Amino acid sequence: MKKRLWMSLGMVAVLGQAHASTRGIEYNIANGLSPIAKDQSISVLQPFYGNFRILGSKMYQDDEQAKFSPIDYAVSWGLFAKPEIARKISVNQYDRYLNWKIDKLPVPADQAMQMVSNMHIIPANPEIAQQIKQVKRGDLVQLKGELVEIRDKDLVWKSSLTPTDTGDGACELFRVNSIQWIEKQKI
Repeated sequence: MKKRLWMSLGMVAVLGQAHASTRGIEYNIANGLSPIAKDQSISVLQPFYGNFRILGSKMYQDDEQAKFSPIDYAVSWGLFAKPEIARKISVNQYDRYLNWKIDKLPVPADQAMQMVSNMHIIPANPEIAQQIKQVKRGDLVQLKGELVEIRDKDLVWKSSLTPTDTGDGACELFRVNSIQWIEKQKI
């Protein structure tokens, strides 16, 4: 019985390593490494940086895009990054989408829509892959990197290049090269 149990545990360990190694290659980009899986590529569209107030974050592991972006940030900037406004914004992140609301808009709606965004975060290196998981609601962070396009077999995932768009395809696909905490604050 003991011998059979050890053999079974050994097979589980071997199968688990094989699965992890396959998943590892497919998930290189999400881990901050260069793509090596067949048919995967990442192309820089333009440099991107800014100071962003974190309104929320959502981890992803099992959707198609998790191979590239393990986390989404709901962020605000400009006037909406001020703590007294940011704390009034509630967010709901799901399936790579963001819904947000605030009881009373301090600016016209079209302007407000340009100060809140859902960013699909891609780490540029393994250190950033660890740091991006450490942000908390209320943190003001400076992010630097590039807006990118990802290709993987039939998938083409392209970043928005303008802050004025809304709806499907309006999110930034942001490969982060640098993250610096400017302020850690609970909102």
